[in-house]
Amino acid sequence: MDLTAVRAALADTARKARVPGMSLAVVSRDGALHTVGTGFADLDGHAPATADTVYPWFSMTKPVTATAALRLSDRGLLDLHAPVHEYLPWLRAPGPAQPTVWQLLSHSAGLGNPLPVTWIHPADTPAPDQEQMLRKLMARRRAFRHPVGGTGHYSNVGYLLAAQIISQASGEPFPTYIQREILAPLGMASTGFAYLPGRSAATGYVRLPRPLTPALAAILPPGTLGARHGGYSSLNPFLVDGAGYGGLVGSVLDAAAFARLHLNDGLAVPPETARPEGAACAAAGTPASGAEPQGHRILQESTARAMRDIHVKGRQFDHSAGWFRKHSKEYSREPSGSYVEHFGTGLGFWNIMRLYPEQGRAIVLMSNSSTSYDYTSLFSVLLRLPWT
Repeated sequence: MDLTAVRAALADTARKARVPGMSLAVVSRDGALHTVGTGFADLDGHAPATADTVYPWFSMTKPVTATAALRLSDRGLLDLHAPVHEYLPWLRAPGPAQPTVWQLLSHSAGLGNPLPVTWIHPADTPAPDQEQMLRKLMARRRAFRHPVGGTGHYSNVGYLLAAQIISQASGEPFPTYIQREILAPLGMASTGFAYLPGRSAATGYVRLPRPLTPALAAILPPGTLGARHGGYSSLNPFLVDGAGYGGLVGSVLDAAAFARLHLNDGLAVPPETARPEGAACAAAGTPASGAEPQGHRILQESTARAMRDIHVKGRQFDHSAGWFRKHSKEYSREPSGSYVEHFGTGLGFWNIMRLYPEQGRAIVLMSNSSTSYDYTSLFSVLLRLPWT
């Protein structure tokens, strides 16, 4: 298939948004259909953005955290419907209603969402102690700002708590559990909770008028803001303080491997042993053979499907455990349940991972600017192509 249209559409998306660089992966249940980069991962050295470039994931980490929690549940080590204080005795909501682990994962625990602009630290310094960070956040006035179990309200704090519970239930640090139980089985060798040696990393950029640069520098932790490049302020390498809500750093290829896990309903299928997909079943996104391929089951099939059941209504997003769907005119024109997604946006970067389970497709797009972009038009182009 001629992939000129893909490269042109990606470059056009980056150009219109004035984004320095982008990396894209399109996958099926069987493996990668196409991976490509456009523009620059670093403007100073003119390093190209490729599918191997690593980016901070920010909140694209949340589906990984949710997957880890549900894996513990499948193994009988975590009760998703138990009150949170059974795992963290120091945490209780005011009043009789107490949030459950599932409500943390589906953003219905009633928690607020403090602005996390300063929740970062230089990449070469240690992260803050996670429990101390949480206790400080929860000691603030009105940590619970909404009714427990009510309308969905997006909360990074909920996923910080979920990570702490995963650590408690597994008996080991959260990053260690994620590495062994999720990243390693999926072959996500470029991804972790730090910048891994030997990996080409994208530099983050903020498009900002020069006179406002000192104001941004004053808000951010010391040493975060780097040199100017044209209309951009660059960012020195940093990591997110809270591993569970947004701490992963990795490539679009690894993110696509994680997306394939969920296209395959919780089964990690190596590309070389993936189920065959015939021409007739490609459109429906169902396997050509009824036999399950050889692989490593990370989630039970029913568990993975339940994660995609968007049922918690919110003002801007509707939620499940780890996935959401933004309210949009685009989705109102789609068949019900046709996709779930998660953004990963923050200082200097803007990412999206979207699954189309009925079509057996997933798309991951990562960029190194705080600027959003017209990903919906690009995805429409990608979905119309006759992938084989």
